[in-house]
Amino acid sequence: MIQAIGLTSNPRKELPPAVDDVSFEARPGRVTALLGAPGAGKTTTLRLMLELQRGRGITYFRGRPLHRIAHPSREVGVLLSEVPGHPARTIRGQLGMVCAAVGVPIRRVDEVIEVVGLVSLCDERLGTLSRGMDRRLGLACALLSDPHALVLDDPAGGLSVTEGRWLHGILRAHAAHGGTVLFSTDDPKEAARTADRVISLEGGRLVADQEAADFARTRLRPRVAVRSPHAARLGDLLAKEARAAQRSVEVVREDGNRLSVYGSTCADIGETAFRHGILVHQLADETGDMGPHATLPAEGLASATVVTSALLTSASATSTSATSTSATSTSTDDDDASTEDASTEDAPTTDEPVTAVAATGAHTPDEPGPTAESRTRAAASPGARDLPQLPPPIAVRQALSPLRPLRYELRRATGVGTGYLTAITVLVSSALLSVLLARIGHTPQPRLLAAWPRDCPLPPAALGAGLLGALAFGEEFRHPALAADRGTVPRRLGLLAAKLLVASVTALALAVLTVGCDLEMLYLVYGRDLAGVPADWLSLSASWIGLTVGCAWAGVLAAGIFRSTTAGLAAVLAVPVVVVPLVQKTLAGPSVRKAAGFSERLRELLLMQWPFGGARYIAAGARLVAQPVGGALMLSLTALLCAYLLTTLRSRVR
Repeated sequence: MIQAIGLTSNPRKELPPAVDDVSFEARPGRVTALLGAPGAGKTTTLRLMLELQRGRGITYFRGRPLHRIAHPSREVGVLLSEVPGHPARTIRGQLGMVCAAVGVPIRRVDEVIEVVGLVSLCDERLGTLSRGMDRRLGLACALLSDPHALVLDDPAGGLSVTEGRWLHGILRAHAAHGGTVLFSTDDPKEAARTADRVISLEGGRLVADQEAADFARTRLRPRVAVRSPHAARLGDLLAKEARAAQRSVEVVREDGNRLSVYGSTCADIGETAFRHGILVHQLADETGDMGPHATLPAEGLASATVVTSALLTSASATSTSATSTSATSTSTDDDDASTEDASTEDAPTTDEPVTAVAATGAHTPDEPGPTAESRTRAAASPGARDLPQLPPPIAVRQALSPLRPLRYELRRATGVGTGYLTAITVLVSSALLSVLLARIGHTPQPRLLAAWPRDCPLPPAALGAGLLGALAFGEEFRHPALAADRGTVPRRLGLLAAKLLVASVTALALAVLTVGCDLEMLYLVYGRDLAGVPADWLSLSASWIGLTVGCAWAGVLAAGIFRSTTAGLAAVLAVPVVVVPLVQKTLAGPSVRKAAGFSERLRELLLMQWPFGGARYIAAGARLVAQPVGGALMLSLTALLCAYLLTTLRSRVR
């Protein structure tokens, strides 16, 4: 069961809040519709429920607020907008990536694809999907972790009648299995046709909470739509004949040449038009919307107000107990029902409507409800002790890190052809550049194998590794699959470690393949003279691998900090262009002392013998860092890592 209590958004400058004191329930096994015209506050209400927007209030999902649930995606399936996936990723690839994020087995992909009817389109790319197929994919993502509740924002918007009927059939089937379904819509006929209960919003406030049958009876009304070039004359004739026959007929003049006739039939209107020779272009039976003010009669408003007051009173007690004993806050549906019955018995009766309205902030359509300031002043009055306390503030949290970050990162990196295209481009450009440098001459063999001209800041392999590292976080911010509706990508250490590991393996493979391709190309073109292995190949290999891996790490960290692939690649280029000259200028100064015997002193400090000649490798690593490029790269990586940790800690403090 979903219980929303006192949802109120923050005021927007001098404007009133988009949602003001909205409270309602969505019960399991039933479909609940949140109805309102565009701008009524439906989306804001859902975002407040899901803690995606700052405000006040609290929402319980089976007795627990969302921030107290360890794995929210397994409790609530959400569909608020289009699927934010990479256009080149396939449906199966997108669902497999989400599987790793929410921690469910990969076999779940085939199950939900069959449920939503995308078996024949599982290899289609997201950029080619229609509106209906995109909605099916969004519903598949929401159902992937088999949640108890579904929260959807206008799921049938823009769909055909057939697609909308199919979607609501899926929602009805989920509710039939004991799940809770809450969706928003601006079509009252859709709400009455597909929902069990309809909650109406107007101007950000709750105006009605009714069963679907009562909603259809009080708000929807049959009418006859008439379109004629002589609409005014036909309307006068219909009203005149109704008065003569003493029948209750209402004629409403619409825009243009249209009429809406209530209380009559197509046959009677057609006969009247025929007798008087009036041309009619359209004559059809419709269901008219009487507007939100017709949803709740005067006697029903007081009873709904009393129910809302009882809900607030019982939820306030539930909130207090859940805060003190969060470990035992899970409740069954039977317990929720009994709590509601008990709170309803303790609530004031309909003989005291004024007290109920003051307690909940409810209002009639003709009388504006109290603002936040008036509620604050009322709470400070002597009689405020009988009123429930203000709901707690809603804090927006970052999206959770993937439950299987390494598996998620592997599927993200391999699900799009960008990485493969970048690697092929690097290998081809390196091979051609090495052949060109060998033809020109005056280039040492190590630079030939790396395809690194003296005038270039970095070789193609290092630039490619940096670009792939920058894409690791850049694509997350551009296509936020982990934070579809939050706008902030989680920058947790687990996700960072997975991205750094995958970037390291990719850079290592790119470095080895580049040298191998260059060596083979030089042998094919010029023979064995330039295809020899240098004598100091071990130290050169360590330097080469360290350069490519360091550039990949710099791209990952910079893109995570600045939230852009371009910024990540710019940080990689800034190392040789900006940082290396500064390091060279620092090292070019006079040196009074040298670090000779560093490895021996380090061994004495640790009081142990380095196995397998470890002292030699330590000394080689120190010499590598002492080089201008190595020192600049190490300095840049340290600064970027500190900045990344600082931004992560700052977001957690917020």
